[in-house]
Formats: sequence, C-alpha cells, structure tokens
Amino acid sequence: MSKAIKQLQMDALKKTFRDVRDLIMLDIVGLDAVSDNKIRLGLRKKGIRLHQVKNSLCRRVFSELGLNPSKPWVGNTTIAFGGSSLKELSREIEAIVKKNDKKIKIKDALADGQSVSFDQALTMPTRQEAIGDLLSAILGPASTLLSQLTGPASQIASQLQTISEKPPTAST
Repeated sequence: MSKAIKQLQMDALKKTFRDVRDLIMLDIVGLDAVSDNKIRLGLRKKGIRLHQVKNSLCRRVFSELGLNPSKPWVGNTTIAFGGSSLKELSREIEAIVKKNDKKIKIKDALADGQSVSFDQALTMPTRQEAIGDLLSAILGPASTLLSQLTGPASQIASQLQTISEKPPTAST
C-alpha cells in the first residue's frame, strides 16, 4: 500500500475517532456475514457502531489522539464505540459476546482514553448516575445542617404560639 493511501486511511480514522474517548476493542473471528450484519444493525439502532481497523494504522492514530490501550495490537481488531456511556456500551457488547460464545472476544476497554478492564467498564456509572451520586453526597449533609439550624427556631416558635394561645389570666 502506498504512503498516500495509508495517510488517507489514517486521516479517515482520525476523523472517525476524533471525539471518541470510550470504546471497546474486540476480536471477531468466524462470524458469518449474516450474523455480523444483524449485530451491526442491532447496535446501530442503539447508537453504537462497530469499525474494523488495520492495527498498524490505528495504533498510530490512537497514539496521536491520546488513546492508550494496554493490550497489544494482535489479530483482528474491531472497535465498538458510541452509546450514551461506557456502561451502556459494555452491557450491549456483553450481551452479544454471550450470544456468540467463541466467535467474539473482548480485547480491551478504554474509559476516557485510558485502559480499564471490561469488568470495570460494566460497573462504571453513567454520567447521570455520577451526577446523582454527587448531588446526594452534597445534599445529604446540607439537609442535616439545615434541620439542625431550623430545629431550635421551630421549637421556640411553637412555644411562643402556645403561650399566645393561652387565655389571659385575671390578676388581682
């Protein structure tokens, strides 16, 4: 392959993976064309794409983009990316791997450009879950503090109301 064609392919890979930070690298071997097409169509409906790459070119592009997979670039490499989070992507890929037991193998997963195990990718929180956890961590102590500040004031207010509602006593 000429250098010009390799450069064109690398430019296309850069364009495809420019904004991708979460992905899963797969090794798909022995999957027939009909099954492959069904898998790709099913994933595309969920916003997930599969892209088969040439290892040597993709390794260069990934190093330029700051994506650092830990596994060596050996054998066929298909990259799964897209979806709303790495957790969603991992769940979909896990379901497909279970259906096609020995034909699809997971090589590596990247979260924000850094290598993580596939098990970690399955348990990572989605963006909404992380925001919810952060808000609950902030609001929990804040609500306790608010109740501690308003508690004594409400006691005093209820005592004053009780005193004001008592009938006046006659004095001599």
